[in-house]
Amino acid sequence: MSRQIPESELILNADGSIYHLHLKPENLASLVFTVGDPDRVALVSKYFDQIDFKGNKREFVTHTGRLRGKRVTVMSTGMGTDNVEILMTELDSLVNVDLKTHTVKPSETSLEIIRLGTSGSMQADLPVGSLLASEIAVGVDTLMQFYPKLEGSQDWSRLVQRTLDLTFLPYQASASPELLQKLPSEFFRGVTLTAPGFYAPQGREIRLKPKMDNMIERLASLEVSGLKMTNFEMETAGYYAMGQLLNHRVLSLNAIVANRPTGEFDKKAEKTVDHMIRAALEVYC
Repeated sequence: MSRQIPESELILNADGSIYHLHLKPENLASLVFTVGDPDRVALVSKYFDQIDFKGNKREFVTHTGRLRGKRVTVMSTGMGTDNVEILMTELDSLVNVDLKTHTVKPSETSLEIIRLGTSGSMQADLPVGSLLASEIAVGVDTLMQFYPKLEGSQDWSRLVQRTLDLTFLPYQASASPELLQKLPSEFFRGVTLTAPGFYAPQGREIRLKPKMDNMIERLASLEVSGLKMTNFEMETAGYYAMGQLLNHRVLSLNAIVANRPTGEFDKKAEKTVDHMIRAALEVYC
């Protein structure tokens, strides 16, 4: 018999929708594109042939519709792996938990979740305006300290821990091979560092000096099995780890809008993001 999940653990709104996302199961497609910025949702859904549902609560804005006959959802998440944990848990609950009985369904459903994000390159030869798929992600946030140990290689985790002299072990997780292999060659492949902040955790100095000297140079020099660390952002490792634990297929795509070694920012960042959106919709829809 399936375990009864207490109402305090799986919280629903008065209309029966799941608490943070404010969605019901029928509002969600099995193919989900995610963006950080709520304003970017409409930049994706404008390419849909039709939009059947619009909803919003807090930073979570959702549009569900159809493109070339395929049902698809795009939704915003806000920033950081704390938001990703909420998103992934509640998306999973929408398809794998009976919300009326608060019990886990006997058969498991796997979603396809594709992040469309912006990122900064830590390699001088990865230029602004390029598109990158995160093949591997390393999280230097502490989200996975609260979840079961991830299976698979943790070589990057141990290397980053030694390099940055961290008091905890980062976590490492990978993209869905099935989603990754569908991408055209214009997408670079890379190893992404997911940071718990935008400034010091990514080596930026404004008025406060980061504790870690030469962070970008130290990380950019790392190499495992011929792969180098390529970029910073704030969500990918959380997506990959939660996807692995919950058995969903996940891929993170990045529009490179900053090059940290050269100090360059993409003056055509909006066009780069739009190019990434159109390329992803072409591949997966």
